[in-house]
Amino acid sequence: GGDHTVTYPILQALAAKHGPVGLVHVDAHTDTGDTALGERIYHGSPFRRCVEEGLLDCGRVVQIGIRGSSYDPDPNKYCREQGFRVVPAEECWMKSLEPLMREVRAQMGDKPMYISFDIDGLDPAYAPGTGTPEIAGLTPAQALEIIRGCRGLNIVGCDLVEVAPMYDASGNTALLGANLLFETLCVLPGVKTL
Repeated sequence: GGDHTVTYPILQALAAKHGPVGLVHVDAHTDTGDTALGERIYHGSPFRRCVEEGLLDCGRVVQIGIRGSSYDPDPNKYCREQGFRVVPAEECWMKSLEPLMREVRAQMGDKPMYISFDIDGLDPAYAPGTGTPEIAGLTPAQALEIIRGCRGLNIVGCDLVEVAPMYDASGNTALLGANLLFETLCVLPGVKTL
């Protein structure tokens, strides 16, 4: 739960300890906006603020599932200019993400990295309980491939954000979010699973 702004202070603390960290960011949106309603800190800007403060190792940032409406004709330009790898949702449609995650593991190497998972990275058919749903997103199975694909990386932190149960009377979004967060905790270094 919580909006994606929460990742910003977490990454400030982690970068103070580890230096700039890599990032696997699953989301419908890049969250690299500059301002909204005159505010520089909001749920659509955390990763721009992180870049500005040198909190991210930009060559080790991967954003997966990006799609949806934009106010800009080239909404991913800023990310590419920073050196982020942007994986649009359409590159994920109807296929396993295990090959992508092999590439991501190689890109992350053994340096500290963080996993930030916005529930709207998934298609609203599975996770309608979020504030900014976008059609044609990832499936729960693909979400598991991403998370499980991070096993063995030097994960120093993680989050799962933007779950808004009041927008989903079925409770499925909260259930999915809880399960994905559990899966993420299971891939943290030193966690033993069966």
